[in-house]
Amino acid sequence: MIAYIFATCIPGQERETISKIKNLPNVVEVNGIVGRYDIFIKVSAKKYIDLYATITSIRNVTPVTSTSTFAAIQGQGGSIDQEK
Repeated sequence: MIAYIFATCIPGQERETISKIKNLPNVVEVNGIVGRYDIFIKVSAKKYIDLYATITSIRNVTPVTSTSTFAAIQGQGGSIDQEK
């Protein structure tokens, strides 16, 4: 299971926030971005409960002020279908 999360954080605390998030379990990728959101996060887990736990942990990181989560769906022919 894969989820893509776009997060906003307290201005000026992007570096600290990214540092905290990249050490969380199941986090595959974290990057600072420009625009409506401050941070892009890719999360991958074998079980839904682990994915949910990581998403909850990201939301609880102190400088994070909001998140938008998008989950990848298997069976539509994307790269998630090729993972084992």
